[in-house]
Amino acid sequence: MTGPAPKAPVKDRGPVMTVLRRTAARVLLLDPADRILLLHGFDPLEPGRQWWFTPGGGVEPGEDLPAAARREVEEETGIRELELGPLIARRSSAFSFDGRSFEQDEWYYLARTGTTRTDPSGQTVLERRSTDDLRWWSSAELSDTAETVYPEALAQLLADILEGGAPAQPVLL
Repeated sequence: MTGPAPKAPVKDRGPVMTVLRRTAARVLLLDPADRILLLHGFDPLEPGRQWWFTPGGGVEPGEDLPAAARREVEEETGIRELELGPLIARRSSAFSFDGRSFEQDEWYYLARTGTTRTDPSGQTVLERRSTDDLRWWSSAELSDTAETVYPEALAQLLADILEGGAPAQPVLL
């Protein structure tokens, strides 16, 4: 009779990563020509991983969703003059960024502005490390791009809004 089988060596998997839960307010910001403003971002630890995304970010303690949406647009784009419209969509997302893991509940507002001039000088240090462009996109350009855009359903959502208006209730993306 033989003894117990030898145990396989345990591999060190490194430190356990904490998952940060947060709520984010995001904005589909349209200009007078119905173009949407997107930021181009990348992971500072993986610069080859790139995407376009809507302005917005984490809700700070004591801040409500509309205030967070306005603050984030101003901080990331320099645009202060905007008409914040209704909540139009929501989604939950899990992702890693800058060496951290996030689980995020996102709430999307529709907003309009009369300006197309942007000024990213108010961005945080992390935003400056992880974004390198802002661009106004037409619905057709957004639908036709092969680049990564978040949320994935943004092109269809924008087309639906431009064709039929904002949804009566936030849609699930």
